[in-house]
Amino acid sequence: MPHKVDLFKTVKDVSVNDPFFSRIQNVVIDQMIPYQKRALNDEIPDVKKSHCIENFRIAAGQSTGEYYGRVFQDSDLAKWIEAVAYSLVVKPDPELEAQADEAIDLIGAAQQEDGYLNTYFTVKEPEHRWQNLADCHEMYCAGHMTEAGVAYYLATGKDKLLKIVCRLCDHIERRFGPGKVYGLPGHEEIELALLRLYRVTGEKKYLDLAKFFIDERGQDPEFFIKEAKNRGWKRVKSDETTPPTYMQNHAPIREMNTVEGHAVRCMYLLTAVADLAAETDDDELFDACKRLWENMTERRMYITAGIGSTAWGEAFTRDFDLPNDTAYAETCAAVGVCFFARQMLEAEPDGRYADVMERALYNGTISGMQLDGTKFFYVNQLEADPHMNADAYYDEEYSAERTGWYDCACCPPNLARLMTGLGGYIWSESGDVLYSHLFVGSTVKAGNGAEIELKGNYPWEGNLTYTVKKGAGKAFKLAIRQPGWCENVKLTVNGAAAEAEEVAGYLVLERDWQPGDVIRYELELTPVRVYADPRVRADAGCVALMRGPVVYAFEGVDNGPDLSCLRLPKDAAVTALPYDANLLEGVVALQMTGKRAVPDGGLYGFDAAQEEDVTLKAVPYYAWANRGSNQMRVWIRE
Repeated sequence: MPHKVDLFKTVKDVSVNDPFFSRIQNVVIDQMIPYQKRALNDEIPDVKKSHCIENFRIAAGQSTGEYYGRVFQDSDLAKWIEAVAYSLVVKPDPELEAQADEAIDLIGAAQQEDGYLNTYFTVKEPEHRWQNLADCHEMYCAGHMTEAGVAYYLATGKDKLLKIVCRLCDHIERRFGPGKVYGLPGHEEIELALLRLYRVTGEKKYLDLAKFFIDERGQDPEFFIKEAKNRGWKRVKSDETTPPTYMQNHAPIREMNTVEGHAVRCMYLLTAVADLAAETDDDELFDACKRLWENMTERRMYITAGIGSTAWGEAFTRDFDLPNDTAYAETCAAVGVCFFARQMLEAEPDGRYADVMERALYNGTISGMQLDGTKFFYVNQLEADPHMNADAYYDEEYSAERTGWYDCACCPPNLARLMTGLGGYIWSESGDVLYSHLFVGSTVKAGNGAEIELKGNYPWEGNLTYTVKKGAGKAFKLAIRQPGWCENVKLTVNGAAAEAEEVAGYLVLERDWQPGDVIRYELELTPVRVYADPRVRADAGCVALMRGPVVYAFEGVDNGPDLSCLRLPKDAAVTALPYDANLLEGVVALQMTGKRAVPDGGLYGFDAAQEEDVTLKAVPYYAWANRGSNQMRVWIRE
């Protein structure tokens, strides 16, 4: 049964001090956020034009000109502000805060008298407001702006953007809902944002509207098609031919058994559904979340926790259809997996949700950014070849090198807000239990008054130390996740072996914790071979490598050309090399003796190619494509 628990520890309650993620947070704060602000202002030469902030100036009457960009361009600025909000907690910066305040003033100036806020329709097509819910993303943009308003208020105490989004959501609530204009968001996002706004304001109308959008979805699978036929104008050719599955409108959520359609939309929807199920104690709704979680993670997810296996619709396809070279696995989709996993953990603490969240954080999300924070992947393939990528369907997105900016730039600011908000994913509380979900070095201030510090050099080392800095004055439980990938763990309290109760993937210790108590937790980190379900055709006869939560990849820069000629025999030992601070900003690489097939010059022949022994090297997947354009494979022939 889902249960409403205390909200996840906010960014303010958790300070991150971690060898791995603090470096990433610093890159995001010091490099990526300023870079993205310049991109939104069109100040970076030789990259795709954004025009996002100029669109707001035009809408506010502060500038003249034509709207430029995608119909959802506003959302890039909203996500940037949300990332800034979290970053100000991690690292206060008066200058950056002033920049965000200036952007918020501009947003307020662009808002219409009735609360409407969307620069595309204000500037370009004011006569068509709210007429194309399928494609025009008005509620999607409103959702991201609402998340930004909530985050900025919680981070800084400033409520200007919060008031703006309340006016915006009030405008939407006056128009849509029971007994009003019937409408559904084409791109889900506002549902989860309304739930967050409800918690901050206490206004039940926001909860009711989120519930309406969720409950009505799929009740009329033809809704968006009817909308397209009735409005008398078109924005895209596919208006009347887009299948209901694309927008998860093919069936009511309570009847769904498989994740379908656009992967990012699906994750945003399910995040909201899981949240609503917990908020309203809706068992049926939460059962649907669990079914869809299982289908996604057991049949439709890449080893990197990437989702969305096709560029056509950026979507899920069928069970076990997980091609590697044409994998879409959008960065935003992996970010969405983290959102969904976190919400499932909040409703039902279970290590399987945290396992997937961890895999996404260490692989499928941060692979979307260059190590220096100034270039990005939209698509996260598991096999790449620079020559093949040049001819791919989406040549901008399928690339063996990251790009400085995108025409559709949803991923960079999405990743920025995830990384700066990381503190909200590490710990949570439920009743008298404090959960340690992720092994990210941090200090948590629990709601019961306790304060605990976690230290380690994870994911490169498995030795973790929890130190109680302040007790709660009474007994409480500390639940530490036992990762599904780790069979052997050691747990001691103040030097003595500890007896812990195993509950849903967590080792639970209960006592009246006192300042100075030390819990040592040792995880065995050894390289392991991973095999796909034999129904995954793309991985037949292949093996992948992991060490802890980190997925590894073979790059041409380490292993020479034609990675398809390589083989890792079943009996070959895989060794973890010593940590190398000079390789890819510091990683543990893997080394092994493998085989390379030697072509004999003929396209076909009657004898198998001869093989020679070679030393193979694999590096963490998230760090590939940081040493020039070259081939890459995650799955290698065995």
